[in-house]
Amino acid sequence: MQKEYRTIKEVVGPLMLVEHVENVKYNELVEIEQANGEVRQGKVLEINRDRALVQLFEASQGLKISSAKARFLGKSIELKVSPDMLGRVFDGMGHPKDGGPEIIPEKSVDINGAPMNPAARDYPDEFIQTGVSAIDGLNTLVRGQKLPVFSASGLPHANLAAQIARQAKVLGDGSKFAVVFAAIGITYEEADFFITDFRRTGAIDRAVLFMNLASDPAIERIATPRMALSAAEYLAFDLGMHVLVIMTDITNYAEAMREVSAARKEVPGRRGYPGYLYTDLASIYERAGKIRGKEGSITQIPILTMPEDDKTHPIPDLTGYITEGQIILSRELYKKGFNPPIDVLPSLSRLKDKGIGKNKTREDHADTMNQLFAAYSRGKEAKELSAILGDAALTDVDKKYAKFAEEFERRYISQGFDCNRSIEETLNLGWELLSILPKTELKRIKDEYIARYLPTKEQ
Repeated sequence: MQKEYRTIKEVVGPLMLVEHVENVKYNELVEIEQANGEVRQGKVLEINRDRALVQLFEASQGLKISSAKARFLGKSIELKVSPDMLGRVFDGMGHPKDGGPEIIPEKSVDINGAPMNPAARDYPDEFIQTGVSAIDGLNTLVRGQKLPVFSASGLPHANLAAQIARQAKVLGDGSKFAVVFAAIGITYEEADFFITDFRRTGAIDRAVLFMNLASDPAIERIATPRMALSAAEYLAFDLGMHVLVIMTDITNYAEAMREVSAARKEVPGRRGYPGYLYTDLASIYERAGKIRGKEGSITQIPILTMPEDDKTHPIPDLTGYITEGQIILSRELYKKGFNPPIDVLPSLSRLKDKGIGKNKTREDHADTMNQLFAAYSRGKEAKELSAILGDAALTDVDKKYAKFAEEFERRYISQGFDCNRSIEETLNLGWELLSILPKTELKRIKDEYIARYLPTKEQ
């Protein structure tokens, strides 16, 4: 039986103190009912003996604590799940936001999830094609991986997120593929962009969208990624689907955590973020993966904007420790008009070697990838040298490398947000660009691959 308490003693901002409580648990849901019948919700943030600190999901304005009563529900926040979720748009707390009917649930799941047994994890080794050459060819995404995108203010990470959500697929096995999209603390304009794009392209039919707007309460922002991951776990491990989870923007999530931490008067860590930011982010990112004996999987692409374009800021810094690499967007490439502006040299996918090669992408993938990285790096150096000393300082080979770097950025990296390249098209384009260089410079590729794949033209 749910107990009611009329012992609300204090409300400070979004926090409320309830005294003389019994058997109350951390994260438990609370309903606050006013004398006029209005009900607000919150959750337990802290328990100290018989006192519970409750975080309200909405503003505390107009709350009369003298006549209000708190009811502890004995459960934490849950999400109602069903196969009918696909094609639907929800708010950050899992309520339908698209004007459609309520979901008739198969079951309700705790949004904090159950920890995945490390011994039951399967190693990620299957290629996911995103249709974006800079990712597929050079920083390959593997099923069950977590690969964040590090962006910056004003860069088109929303367009890249929509493109990946639209185009991503697992090749060859014909299994069911779904996208769970979590928008965290974004503007109404951005939310409208995503929903419109998903509907325009038909991608919404295989997607579940959770939309938390900047005007929504901070506590809802903290729940949104967990809502999305709970839906993903149901689709993956109950329905056997390959699920890609895209979350944007993790920075807004961390800011909400800092706001709640400050309201609780906790001792701040780096840049004012709570000291447990690392473990909290890990509790989100580590819900990606494959489980032995189960067909489904969860692959994550969290997107975060780096404050002041700073890679050493706590949010990207800690994210880099937990995840398997990062895709970095470049302001310099964006200014040149190249989209998506992915800076391939500092970008990294730590699992790319596991998802490429014969019977996965193509036998020449690893060699051409290494050669493209090396050639682009040397080409950029040649261009910098030319800018300082002039073209006369470059050797003929250096001039070809500089030309390669220009063509590589213009044709390989910059493909637009509506171009969906197959892995064969990406690999063939790589060979086409490598043909700019003398054959003697292709030192990282086996001779048999050069003979088979290099376009025939005079060197």
